[in-house]
Amino acid sequence: MNPSFAVQSARASVHHSLITFPTPSILLITLNRPKDLNCINSRGHYELDALYTWFDNEPSLRCAILTGAGRAFCAGADLKEWDNANHSTQSQDGKEGLSREAKERGMPPSGFGALSRRGGKKPVICAVNGICFGGGCEMIINADMVVADQDAQFGLPEVKIGVVALAGALSRLVRTVGRQRAMEMALTGRTLKAEEAREWGLANRVVEKGKCVEEAIRLAEMVVGNSPDSVIVSREGIKMGWEGIGAEEATRWTQEVWYKRMDKGENMKEGVRSFVEKRKPRWVPSKL
Repeated sequence: MNPSFAVQSARASVHHSLITFPTPSILLITLNRPKDLNCINSRGHYELDALYTWFDNEPSLRCAILTGAGRAFCAGADLKEWDNANHSTQSQDGKEGLSREAKERGMPPSGFGALSRRGGKKPVICAVNGICFGGGCEMIINADMVVADQDAQFGLPEVKIGVVALAGALSRLVRTVGRQRAMEMALTGRTLKAEEAREWGLANRVVEKGKCVEEAIRLAEMVVGNSPDSVIVSREGIKMGWEGIGAEEATRWTQEVWYKRMDKGENMKEGVRSFVEKRKPRWVPSKL
């Protein structure tokens, strides 16, 4: 999966992740801690945040895919690191010390894996290849699209170990699956199989084992074949409505802010011109 094109800016360095470019304009991020079920530690959250920021600002890239190596997509937080922090941050007089503060600063504003609360500009597709628990599940809840292998498993088991899914999933989950199903996931901590996750609206597609990345690339290719400006503005309009800004306010904002900026760009003119001339459009990198 070597790129057949050159990115225009230096990307951020990410430990425990493989960065590849399967096709032009597509970034593939593979979490690569298979022995630890691709759990993400504090350093990883910030490195992924820098990577997604670079992705949004890199003109040659239009869509990203996130997956995992081995039998897990991501099993959540690095609880060994968390446990060590609980012990190491105790003050000398035996009080709690800085453990709560340390946990609160353990993630950037974009959340777990820099995805669970990410706003961003360009779409991210999650290719769920296996276990998707805790923070891993919080990431897919806020992803733009999700493709799952048929043996993938989803869940928010935080309640079973005395913690809470605070990285953004709870308020977003209820909008995706409804109140009762969200309560079932969050309060029982039970595991959902891939087909059930699809039926509930957590996944777009379920594919044969080992095919989720391939299918995610197909979806990404469909995205990058379209106007990059149109993709950015369409995504923003949907995201604003989903996040509770209200249908009319989201429409007004999309029209008065994003569409006006888009109307001044080259891609809208090129799209209309190519339709009239009955040819394939020649998109240029978005300036939005």
